[in-house]
This record gives sequence, structure tokens and C-alpha cells, in this order.
Amino acid sequence: MSTNTFIAGDSRPELEDLLGENEWTQLAHKHWNKHTKTRKVKPDVIKKEIWDVLENEGFQFRSLLILESLHLLENYLWPGYNENSTNHHVLLIALIATVKNRENLPVWDTFSDDAERFASVFRRVLSMSLDSHLSVVIRTHILSFLIGAFQSLDNGLIRKECAPLVSISIWQNLSSEAARERKFEQHAQLKKAWRAAAKRYDSGDEASQAKLRFDRAWLYSMLLDFIGRLQESSSENTIYCERFLEFLTDLESQLPTRRYVTTLVKDLNLLALTRMSPTFNSEENGLFRDLFVLLRQFVNFPVDDNTGIQHTQVQSYEEHCARLARLQRASLKNFKEKLTILALSNYAAIEKRTELEAHLGSLSDKELADLSGMLGFRTKYPPSAKVEVSRDLLMEILLSSHERRRTFRESVRDLSILPTEAALYEPTLLRNEHYDGSRSLAIPKLNLQYLSVGDFLWRSFVLYRCESFFEIRKDMEETIKRLQPQHTQLPNAVRFDGFSRMAIPISKPAILEAAPPRVGGDTPAFVRAEIGLDVSRLAESVRREWESLRQDDVVYLLAVDPIDSSRDLTNGHAIHASSRDFGLRALRAAEVERVLDEDGRVIREMPDGETMGYIRRPRLRRLIVKLDAVAWQVDTKRKAEGKPDIYQSLNVVVRRKGRENNFKKVLETVRDLALSDIPVPGWLQEVFLGFGDPSSATYTKLPNSLNQLDFRDTFLDWQHLVETLPESVIQTTTSQEPSIKPPYVLNGILPESLEPPRPSKKRRRDDSELSQPVRKSIKVSTYQPPNNGPYPTDAPKINQVRFTQTQVEAIMSGTQPGLTVIVGPPGTGKTDVATQIINNIYHDFPTQRTLLIAHSNQALNQLFQKITKLDIDERHLLRLGHGEEDLETDVSYSKHGRVESFLDNRGHYLAEVSRLAANVEAPGAHGNSCETAGYFNSVYIVPAWSKFWDTANAAETSIPDITTSFPFHQYFSDAPQPLFPPEASKEQVLDIARGCQRHIERIFTELEDIRPFEILRTSRDKANYLLIKEARIIAMTSTHAAIRRQEIADLGFHYDNVIMEEAAQITEIENFIPLALQNPKDDELPLQRVVLCGDHLQNSPIVQNLAFRQFANLEQSLFLRFVRLGVPTINLDHQGRARPSIAELYKWRYPKLENLPNVLSETEYLRANAGFRHEYQFIDVPDYKGIGESQPTPHYFQNLGEAEYAVAIYQYMRLLGYPASKISILTTYAGQRALIRDVLSHRCAKNRLFGLPRIVTTVDKYQGEQNDYVILSLVRTTRVGYLRDIRRLTVALSRARLGLYILGRRSVFETCYELRQAFVHLFERSNQLLLRTGEIFPTDRLLGDEVEATEMASVEHLGQYVFVITKAKMDSLKAGEMPLPVIEETPEVMRVDKEDDGEGPVEDGVEEEEEKYGQGEDAIDVT
Repeated sequence: MSTNTFIAGDSRPELEDLLGENEWTQLAHKHWNKHTKTRKVKPDVIKKEIWDVLENEGFQFRSLLILESLHLLENYLWPGYNENSTNHHVLLIALIATVKNRENLPVWDTFSDDAERFASVFRRVLSMSLDSHLSVVIRTHILSFLIGAFQSLDNGLIRKECAPLVSISIWQNLSSEAARERKFEQHAQLKKAWRAAAKRYDSGDEASQAKLRFDRAWLYSMLLDFIGRLQESSSENTIYCERFLEFLTDLESQLPTRRYVTTLVKDLNLLALTRMSPTFNSEENGLFRDLFVLLRQFVNFPVDDNTGIQHTQVQSYEEHCARLARLQRASLKNFKEKLTILALSNYAAIEKRTELEAHLGSLSDKELADLSGMLGFRTKYPPSAKVEVSRDLLMEILLSSHERRRTFRESVRDLSILPTEAALYEPTLLRNEHYDGSRSLAIPKLNLQYLSVGDFLWRSFVLYRCESFFEIRKDMEETIKRLQPQHTQLPNAVRFDGFSRMAIPISKPAILEAAPPRVGGDTPAFVRAEIGLDVSRLAESVRREWESLRQDDVVYLLAVDPIDSSRDLTNGHAIHASSRDFGLRALRAAEVERVLDEDGRVIREMPDGETMGYIRRPRLRRLIVKLDAVAWQVDTKRKAEGKPDIYQSLNVVVRRKGRENNFKKVLETVRDLALSDIPVPGWLQEVFLGFGDPSSATYTKLPNSLNQLDFRDTFLDWQHLVETLPESVIQTTTSQEPSIKPPYVLNGILPESLEPPRPSKKRRRDDSELSQPVRKSIKVSTYQPPNNGPYPTDAPKINQVRFTQTQVEAIMSGTQPGLTVIVGPPGTGKTDVATQIINNIYHDFPTQRTLLIAHSNQALNQLFQKITKLDIDERHLLRLGHGEEDLETDVSYSKHGRVESFLDNRGHYLAEVSRLAANVEAPGAHGNSCETAGYFNSVYIVPAWSKFWDTANAAETSIPDITTSFPFHQYFSDAPQPLFPPEASKEQVLDIARGCQRHIERIFTELEDIRPFEILRTSRDKANYLLIKEARIIAMTSTHAAIRRQEIADLGFHYDNVIMEEAAQITEIENFIPLALQNPKDDELPLQRVVLCGDHLQNSPIVQNLAFRQFANLEQSLFLRFVRLGVPTINLDHQGRARPSIAELYKWRYPKLENLPNVLSETEYLRANAGFRHEYQFIDVPDYKGIGESQPTPHYFQNLGEAEYAVAIYQYMRLLGYPASKISILTTYAGQRALIRDVLSHRCAKNRLFGLPRIVTTVDKYQGEQNDYVILSLVRTTRVGYLRDIRRLTVALSRARLGLYILGRRSVFETCYELRQAFVHLFERSNQLLLRTGEIFPTDRLLGDEVEATEMASVEHLGQYVFVITKAKMDSLKAGEMPLPVIEETPEVMRVDKEDDGEGPVEDGVEEEEEKYGQGEDAIDVT
């Protein structure tokens, strides 16, 4: 039997394993993949043909994966389970469920059809987890199943079974009644809960009592069994113990499961027993020790287990002192002769382990045992625990309980942010790199719930640091491999035979200055060094990249040795445990201060036109950097001890891409937040941590909700209002309801309840069901919008979107205070909803400021461009970050762009002041400055208006009198005339006059706002003033917020609302940081609204490392966690993007998704796609020239046949007249993207008949975008690959509006259980591409018309057909029968995937190996 659970080295099953003639496939065809409704389970099949085979081969993961892929659980084990099923049947269910969990596939939905049967299975698994007759390997599998269950407490099926196992009843197993009473004294409600549990037991029948006895004894029995196993030393046993520590850590890391478990764990002295065990002290069990440290961190976390309130540092220290005081009192009372010094010492003198051990060492064994008993520690254990209560154990119990413990803040503070070679190759990090699910990992997980905000920040810091160091290590190894270091004849010299654009060989850096430590510090304030860069042989583009290094960019100084050629190297993936295996002797990080030229001048951007052909080729550049001061101090001490000077051996400097190299700023931000006790708004605190009523943060539950709101242009007309509020009774103050025009003010929008919410004594998920809304009555009023002036530009911009009922619901919720979570399936208008929410907030709450956050610049720019089209003053808009240049607007909204805009407006408005001065014949230079304009306004303009209104408001004044007395006829002479129409009534004339006054007042208001920019001198001061005083809507990416958080908060920046677009694509820590961009007021963040827009059924945040993605759940977003917790969501349910038939391909993911009228009636949706029989089709692509998928380098998948097919379809569409800008080519792997680009470059780029499509990119990068026609290449031909994650498939299928043509291998995807509903419609049509010949784009043929079609048998067939059409077109061109096609001017022609702003994370997912080889450099030659 194998000693490893789930063998790691087994290859994953491929298509032939699922369709071939191996034993598992034959067994599946024989017993459960038959087309019969009822499948009788035979115990012999379960035992002899499945279980025995798996057991004999050591439960190889490959076999388990094959069985899972053959749907053993769904089609055989679960349908055939009943009370009489064998234990092997139950164990197989647990095994396959664990495999699904490990593969990140849906597990518990399989069992949702029968909760009673699942309860039976779960109880039997629990019983078998205690069965000592089962092997350790099998019990490890059972434990893995239970870990998965306790990680899924959001599922009601699971929660019902797991909750009793960690209830207060487990305190029945505490060592004494006194121990229990001490806990009851801390919180009165604990006593009540204990009595309620006892009453429930007493009132139950015999079966119920038996179940309750098992529940309260199960965890205790598991703990005793674990304690006993700590004395054994086999590898199988160690793996079980590691899993058990992971299980306990999971219990301790969530409040509902730790509430009573922590007391039992401490009562058993589990930490002390573990630390003294042979398993812990075995040298080879490093992972076990790391897991123990993690468990200890959670067990001792400073939080009140009952209330969930985190202890402050003062409270934690007071508790520590109280424990020491109790020890001193017991010592003085009972061991005065031996422990007097301990009893009389101050706390600081006895809180260290060594000092405390010295004092207690004077006690005899019996005295130690007596002291432990007096202090309430357990000293007796059941025989099954195999515990010998020795002197060493008693000493460890006393020491570990009374020594001062490191807090999570101290652990965060002490972790390095800048890497060294030692940090990059820590054994813990290397274990994470090779994670395959077979062993636990000693890293914290992101759960549904957190113990506190500090706990969440600590976990996030550790995980983000691990992920960053993993990426850095991978890049360094790849760079060294490319440099090809070699030995030379000179000693200690290295020659580099290769090249990397990211690295330059250097001589040793020159240390310029080491500043003394700052006050209170012990490391140098900074260490400045100079590095010479020989750029003479670099290409112009590469040299420019080095010259464009910005201040604070991190570079890496490497000491590189030649690589031992006898060792294998992989594509950037470490397989050894030492940096020297890759030729990396040392690594030090440094931050760039500036880049200098040969003469010592700071490098500026080269003027356009000054290229290498016109100026002298530069030879030298100098980098002035700040070295890692902490590492430099350690290195200096090592040098003083006679060890080699690391800085003498540094011979390479390496840079990384900007968007991948922001880790330092982000880590500093997370660390600062973790150390600062940053609060969450009180109304959001419990929901954020995962406690209490999930709906408590919604506006219907908040006391500051508004019962009346002005919805301005949200509703287009009365009918729109009535249609979108069908559950409300609409009332008005007038009888002519349809004649009431917007804007509408709604009164009575808060829901009425049958009964007021009752305060709950317990935090329960069900609290949200305490009140039921009834049909409410809404009173609607309207008003006349103010006249803003006589010019067309004065007219307000009005919303034109006819929002649906759910969109209106989302807008109403988002405008109210509180938390709003909007789930937006593809094409349902999330951005339009967010834009209208912003518009409403802007006008209804003019003193409030709103922060807009998105994951990518693209999404942020789309949102920002829509905002600029609304009635929002552009001076209140600000876009931060480096993506602002991509905004398709005439005005710059960056900080410096807005400052320039203010100054430009200053000139315009001062010219208007001069015109006004001429109008009133006021002498003097009133238009010289904002200050003089203000004086002019108060002296001339305000009195003129006062005089006019005195005349106009007089009762006897006639219309001619009003127009004659109007003082600004000359000024408004350029407005549309006549200014006062002859037929206008008196009220209309007065309204026009008021509009003219508002126009003039706006001039002076604007100048007053511009005035500070006259006074402030530096651009930085002006930009900062704009941010903290002037802007009311501020947009930035989540990464920019993380990088600049401290800088922005220190400016005094404040805001009231946060709106996040793409919230489901942002990691949880990046969700959190935008909530904390300001400093607290009165110990609380003054946030009033948080609006999250996203779709958790599409792509999650991209995390490349498998360990962090699957084990630690780092890809979890706050949006997804809120959905799992049951926070009320508003689900948009009408799509207006795609043809209804294309929307059907992904509608199964959104059962309530309907179509908007536009996709049912507009011509482009009704017409067929010219030249194609179908608007969508799956095309089965066989091997091309005998080859299917290929893999030139690891994870870099390509498929030449599909690449050729995709390009041939594109060529065919272009020949028919389809615009290139309307076609996108998507693929699921970066390798295929590069290959398709190569084929396009060869066949289309230089041919005006074809040109290049709008974009060629991956599915992950295209989320949030759309195009009329999409050609999709699935690439894989041996197994489904990462596309088995149906979230990515949802993205892939929902990008097309009018046409979708999918290239793939049918036999691969039709065998995948998870994807069956997505492909059922696709497989109903022919596998061969069907073309309608003789048509030109656009066609008048309707979508439903029956027509004859030509079948393309293969890519060669299509290629030949394209060749024939091309030849005919060329002949026509030569004969002059048709004009030469014009080159399309599209926004981006075959645009490359842009890096966001040098700040965003890598967006290619696990499916994409980063394009380190350039665009198709290692791709198949298609020439």
C-alpha cells in the first residue's frame, strides 16, 4: 500500500482513458453509463471491481480522476445509495466527493435532491472516521472529505450536519465541572445555551439521545485519537496528523466553529502535547511543525469567542498579566519557599520562556503536577490518548500558557517585504509551488468568515506575499536560464552567452551612502547605491524600456553562477530546494531613485523623431537605487564576521514588467492596514466578517434609510414608472397621472412590514426572514427642473436608457445608504445601472463624494465614459492612474489634465467677465484674475440683478417692462434669439431671466473654484487640492488604490460612497482596500454606501499558483463571499446584447434570464449571418497533419488545425464584406493566441482584402468586452483542461452578439459532466461548418429561413474555398471591376492585450503561461 494519499506523480487522464478500452471505461459502460433510468448497485461490483482495485494500487489519483470523469458518483454511487449500502459504497462516495473538491468542482449539488439520504451518508462517514480498524490511508481520505464539508458551511445541507458536532454540547468532555463553570462566568448566555442543550437532550427519545451523545463525543474522540497518533512515527501516520492539524485550523479560523472548540482544545492541552510529541520533534516533519505554528496562531488569536470582538493590544496584554498574576498568587500561597521570587517579580521579568522555566525548575515533579491542577490544567487523560503526564509535559503546559505570545501584528511586522534568495527558497514556499492536493499546506485559508478585520488582513498579507515571491522566483529562474551563464578562465568570473531583455550584466554596485537609522529604528534610513548599465548593444526599444524605469520601481540585483548542466531545468518552475541549483547565489532587491545618462543628467523622455538614426548611440546609463536596508545591515554583519561580501559578487540586474512588479507597494499597504486597527463601518462590520444577519447592511435594515428620494431622469415617463414598480401602489397629488412628466420624486419607498424586526439574542442566518414585506404605497410628485440658461450647452443631459424592473430596483437600492450587491449576467446593463446610481447620488447628495473602482482600466474607462455623457459637471470628475489616456473623450480627466482644464476654463470665464464688464460699462480690468472677477461680481453684477428683480417682481410690472429692464441684453446677444419670445407669458419671461442669472452665477462660481489654482504654485499642490477638495467622483483601478492608499489617505482624502465594477474579478484584499482609502473619523470609516456590481458565475480573480488558488482560496472575491453568505442580491434578468438563440447557450447558468425587446425586434438580430447557415455552430476539428494539441513548453498549448481554421473563417468573412472591427478571435490558451497571430500575420496582415481582426486574445482577458462576431478556439484535444471551470466557459459563450463559431474536439467536451448543459444546444447542429454560398454581407435573409447549405469537410476544404474566392476577387481588382478595399480605421486593429496601467495584476489565468517567448516565438512554423 502506498504511503502517500493521492499519489502526486500520476499523469492526468486523457480522452482515450474515457473512451478507450481500459478497465474503468469498460466497467462504466457495463454498469452505470448505460442509457437506462434505473441502475441497480451490486455490492460485488462496489467491493471487488472498484474498491479492491483502488486499494491494491494505493488509491492512485489518476484512477480516482478517471472514475470521477466517468460520473461514478452522479450515475451510480449516489442514485444507488440506501440505508443497506455497504461501508465500501459510503467510502467511495466520500472518495469521489473529495476528488471533486480537490479539482474545484461542484460537490454538494449532487446530494441536494435528498437531504435525508445525504444525512445518512454523512453520519456513516463520521462513524467510520472513528473506526480504528480502518487503515490510516482510508481515514485520511475521510478526514479530507470532512475538511471539504466544514469549508462549505454556506450550504444548508452541510451546515445541518456539521453544526451539532461543534456545539456547546462538546463541553461535556471538559476535564472538570469547574472548568465549565469558569467559562460560564465569562458570559451569562453560555449558561443558558448549556441548559438549553441539556433540555433538548432530556426531551429527546432514545434515538435522538443516541445521536446527541455521538455528536458531543465525536470531536473529543477524534482529538484523543490524534493525541495517541502523535506518538507514532510512520509516514502514513504523519500525513494523517498533518491533515488533522489542517482540520483543526479550519475549525479555529471561523467563529461559529471555534466558539466552543477552542475551549476543548485548550482543556486537552493539545498544543503542549503536540509540541512534545515525537512527530513534532522528528527532523523530517517540517510541514507538520509549520502546520502546528499556524494552528497555534489561530488558537491564541485575541478574539472573544462568544461575541466575536477582537481584543485590543491593551486588552490582550491585560489578559496575559491576569494569567501571570494567577500564577504568582498560586505560587506564593502554596510554594512560598521555592517560588517567592517568581511571585514578587514584575510581569516583564517572568513572561519570557527561559526565565519562567528557571523559576519553575525548582519544583519537584509532584509539585509541578499540583501547581498545574491548582491553575485548572488537565493532568489526567483517558488510556486511549496514550499520554504520559511527565515533568516535561507539565513544564510545557505551564510555559506555553504563561509566556508572552507573539501576536499576529508582530508576525506581520517581522515578515520581509523585499525578497532575498533565502526568502524566495524557503521550504514553506517551495511546498506551495509543488502543491498537488496530496498533502496539506501551512498557509492560512480565506474562509467564509473571519475572526476580525485584523485576522483577514493578516491572512491576506501572508498569502499575497507568498504569491508575489512565487512570481518573482519564477521570473528570476527564467531570466537566468535565458542568460546562459558559463564559466570562464578567470576565477570567480562568469560569462553570459544568452540574452534577456529583462536583464543586464553589471559590475558590482557602488555604495554611495548609508544613512543613520531614524529615531526609534535600528536599520539604516536608506542605503543608496549606483549601478552602471552598458546599453550599447541593446536594441532601441529595449534601451527605452530600461530608461523608462520610474521612481520606486523595484529591480533585482543577482549574483549568478554557471548552472550545473547535469541538473534538469524546467520552464521557470523550480524542482529543487536550493537557489544555487539555478545558478542564483544571492539576490537583493533595490528601489529605483532615478536613471542618469553618461553625463549624470536625469533621463527624460526622448522627443519624438529623435531616434537612433539621428543621435549618438548611448553607451552607458546609471541607476541610482536604494538597497534593501534590512538585508544590507545583515550582510554588513556577516561581512564583519569574516564571511564573503555579497555585494562584491552581484553581476546581473533584473527588472520585471510594471504590472507584475507592484508587490512592494501593495504589501506595504496591507501591512500598514494590519498594524493600524483599521475599522470597517459599523453598519457593515458583521456582514463583512460573515456573522449575524446577512441582510443587516441593506438599506431596508438601516436606521438612516431615506423614505423620499429624487430619482431625476431614472424614469423616462409615467408608463415606465408604473411598469418598473408593479408591486407598489402608485399615488399622485393630481388626477392626470399620465400627464405627470419626469423628474419624479418618490415618497414612501421603504418597504412596510407586517411586524417590526425583533431583536435576536442569537446571531442567526435566518434573521432576515423575521419580517415580510407587503405591497407598499408610493406617492409620486414632480417639479420643473431649473432653467440653466439660454444657450443649448446649458441644457442638462438626460438619461435615455429604459431601465427594467430589476435595474430600477438596483438603482433604488444603490441610491440609498447601505450595501447593494448587483449580480449582472452578460449583457444585462450593469454599467448603465452603476452610472445611473452615480448620477442620482451626485445630484441628490451634493456634499458627498463617490469613489469608483474597477479591476481593469478598460472596465473603468467604459464606466467613466458613460458618466461623462450624463448631467454631471466635468470639473467634479477625476480619473487616477495610467489608464486615463485610453478614455475616448475630448477632455482629460487625469489629475494634471483636470488642473490644465481648470486653467483653460479660467481664461474662458475671465473673457466672459470682460464681456459682462462691457455690458454694464464698468471701467477697469475686471477679467484679469479670479480675484478681480469676484470683486466685479459683488460690486456690479449682484446689484444689477437685485435692481432687475425689484422691478420684475412688482405686481404692476408688464412683460415689456421686464424685458426692457433686463440688464444683460448685450451680453446674451450671441444666444439664440429672440431671448424673450414675443408670445411668452410673464412667468415664462421670468423663467428665462432666472436661467440667464444662473448662467452668469455659474461663471463666478466656477471662477471661485478656480481661484485656488491661481494661488497654489506647484503642480503637485494643485493636483492634490483637486483630489481632496474639488473632485466629487473619483475613479481608479483597485490596484492603483492598493499602491497609493497611504499617500491618498495622508492627504486627508475623504469620500462617502464606494461603487465597484467587476467586483467579482477583484481579490478580496483589493475589494477591501478601497473601503479604507481614508483615515477613520471617531474610530470609524465614514462610508455611507457600498455598491458591488459583478457576476460570480463568470471569471474569478486570476491567481496563477495552484496552492494559493485552490488550497488557500485566494481567488475568492468579496462579491462571491457575500453571495455565499446569503447577502441579499439584486439579479439583473434581461439581456440586450446577444441574439436570443446565442443567449440560450449560457442561459442555463441564469435560469431567470430574459431578452430585452431590442434583441427581439431590431433588424440586425433578425437577419441571418451572411454566408453562414447558422448564427452559432460548434465545428469539430480533427487532427491537422496528424497533430492535435501540442505543447512547445509547459502550459503553452497550441493547436495548428484550429488556428488555421479560425483564420480561414476570418478570411471568408472578410471576403464577404464583414468589417474587421466587428470580428474577434478568442482562444483559451496564450500559446494558441500567439499561434493565431502568427498565422494572421502571414496570411492577412499585408493583404488589404483581409487586414486584421479587432482583437486576438484569450477568454480571460476578454471578459467585460463584446463584439458582433466571435471565432472561438478551444485548443485541447486530449482533455477538457481548465475550461472545465464553467465560469470561463460562460465568459467564452457570452462575448458574441450576432455570430459565434466554436472550434474544438467534440469527443473531448461531450464527455464532461459539468459542461453537458452548455454543449447540448451546440451538439444539436452539424459538426461541420455549414456555409450559405453566394451571399454578401449584409444579407436580407432572415434567421429562420430554410436554405440550402454547403458543408466544409475539413480545414483544407475551407481553405481551398477561401482561395478560390480570393483569386476571383483579385482578378476583379486587376480588371478594375471593383475598387481596392479601403483600410478600416478601427479604434484598435488586432490590438494587443494591453497592460492595464503598470499597476494591474497579471490577467492571464492558469491556462496561460506568460508570453515569455514573444508572440509565437516558439510556435509552430505555419509558413
